[in-house]
Amino acid sequence: MSAAMTNTANIFLPTGSIPVVSSTRSTRAVPPFPWVGLITLSAAVFLSVTSEMLPTGLLPEMSRSLNVAQSQIGLLVSWFAFTVVLTSAPVAIWTRRFPRHGLIIVVLVIFAVSNILTAIAPTYEFVVAARVLGGVAHGLFWSVVGAYAGHLVPKAQIGRAVSITVAGGTLAFVLGVPLGTAGGHLLGWRLSFVVLAGLMLVGAVLVWKFLPPVARYSTGAPASASATKSAPKIRQPRDATVPAVALICLITGITMIGHYSFYTYIAPFLLDGLGVDLGLVAPLLFAYGVAGAVGLLLVGTIFGPRPSLGLILGLAVSGVSVTLLAVFTATLPLAIAAFVLWGMAFGMLPPLLQTRMLHAASPRIRDTASAFYTTAFNAGIGGGALLGAVLIESVGLELVPIVYVGVLVVALLLVIITDRMPRRRARS
Repeated sequence: MSAAMTNTANIFLPTGSIPVVSSTRSTRAVPPFPWVGLITLSAAVFLSVTSEMLPTGLLPEMSRSLNVAQSQIGLLVSWFAFTVVLTSAPVAIWTRRFPRHGLIIVVLVIFAVSNILTAIAPTYEFVVAARVLGGVAHGLFWSVVGAYAGHLVPKAQIGRAVSITVAGGTLAFVLGVPLGTAGGHLLGWRLSFVVLAGLMLVGAVLVWKFLPPVARYSTGAPASASATKSAPKIRQPRDATVPAVALICLITGITMIGHYSFYTYIAPFLLDGLGVDLGLVAPLLFAYGVAGAVGLLLVGTIFGPRPSLGLILGLAVSGVSVTLLAVFTATLPLAIAAFVLWGMAFGMLPPLLQTRMLHAASPRIRDTASAFYTTAFNAGIGGGALLGAVLIESVGLELVPIVYVGVLVVALLLVIITDRMPRRRARS
């Protein structure tokens, strides 16, 4: 029986390993864990997320310089995310035959150009155009990076590899955006984007030197040009793992809608709901980010090989902690403890969802599946922020976390149902 025929859509009980370059290597010893390559990939993620979120920390300076309202500067993040949603899948399909390693280098260079254009922009409309360019690069970046970690390691190590890669995004929130904001306050917002562009070029050099190349689909060595021209085109059957990937993208979108319906407005909830002082908001958000890093560590050390268990626990603990946060607003120590616990539990979810997607997708569609995962993730961010705004206007901020918990329950039920599907098929 061929390897392709044995590849099933068993989402939650993955077995076997992933061939990276040639099927003749499958009988050899497992190669050393690619720490240097994954850390380089994580650094690229750090730069990408910092570029995406930096305008949120420079709202006053950019609005004064460009003579627009601060809300319009905030919309730059929306333009970025909306571009990602629209372009990630088609651009990933268009570039599916390009080498993955080279694409990451090109994307980092485009990021640098986008940030330079932002820095020299004479008008707000020019900045929007530069951000749209960055959004196109960001969507392609995540469609490649999301699958790249899975190409570097055997299947049993995907969770660990993804947690290292995604850690760059967590560090962007903990360090990248605050440092960029501080630099913008001291030296001007334009110089912050210039420095970030320079770091993007440094990142491109590091990727070129330290990130190992991978085959496009991890299905063996590519055929020679002459063989490709002479061989007849064979129509490939529909990939059996597509439904599994679609389910994971649905779960991802639902989870992110719930999360960002509340987290987008967490600052007013901390101020008005918990009654904390304005000076405590930043330290609490920093503690939330550190707790998220702990969640990533748990994925890499404990739940990576057991993503089903980790995903169920992450969703359940998130729901319990947000419920405690909403109910015990008058008991500040308990509410803060629940807030930090929520940060740790949610920090587990993105890498586990991405691990689940990489386990579910066959090597042939892994890059395209990553693009759709990115689309679902960003659609969830935008949809969640919109849902939160509607809820605040209609029922009030205090009920937003309850709605979030309800959405988490839906996501948890979908995970449990899809977890049982392969077992039922196996028994039948």
